[in-house]
Amino acid sequence: MDSSISSGDLRLAAHLAQPGRAAAGPRPALVLCHGFPAGPGGAATSAQTYPDLADQLAAETGWGVLAFNFRGTGDSEGEFSLQGWLDDLHAAIAHMRSAPRTSGVWLAGSSAGGALAICAAADDEAVRGVATLAAPADFDSWAAEGPALLRRCRQVGVIRTSSFPSDADAWAREFKEIQPLTAVAKVPPRPLLVMHGAEDTVVPVSDARALVDAAAGEADLRVIVGAGHRLRHDPRAVAGLIGWVERQEVG
Repeated sequence: MDSSISSGDLRLAAHLAQPGRAAAGPRPALVLCHGFPAGPGGAATSAQTYPDLADQLAAETGWGVLAFNFRGTGDSEGEFSLQGWLDDLHAAIAHMRSAPRTSGVWLAGSSAGGALAICAAADDEAVRGVATLAAPADFDSWAAEGPALLRRCRQVGVIRTSSFPSDADAWAREFKEIQPLTAVAKVPPRPLLVMHGAEDTVVPVSDARALVDAAAGEADLRVIVGAGHRLRHDPRAVAGLIGWVERQEVG
């Protein structure tokens, strides 16, 4: 990440990939949303491959593409909460929408980032479309962890301050209150792509089917044979995302 955007009073690390000089006039924009840190580096290395993905998408589609770190990850300020991450996504959307020459904003998210992209689009009718990669249908499993989840957040580094959260019960309730499975019905008729690995052992493929069913079938479901959870590293998933972007009506 080589720049930043603001979310309330927080600074979030960001990278804006621009298409080549040949692109002229108004152009669409895509906001990329990463998932919860799972790698060996924890929060410190979260989303470190997303700037490269943003550069690839911008080069191949001619869109402006924003990758950013949610609060509590990478070099972004703040502490993790699910509502805080949703607020960060709305801030990223507003940032791209206000950028010169932007003709519209679409969202693409991996895992928890994909679930939040659905929720953000449900809240904001001006979002033009959503693509998800390995997105969970809900956060009920996190809610069920209770205090163990808070300990895990401290271990991976998305919560760095011992006094946060000030109200642990309110912090935990957000995992029940933010419901992608309910929100997804508000996305169509806007384009919705739901991609999932058939061998995903983190989020079951049944979550993808549940999201599509909750959208009354008005979604493009793609189950990638042999793929696991980290679809952003699967060339077939990246190609599917690029193809979906290129098919959008951008006028």
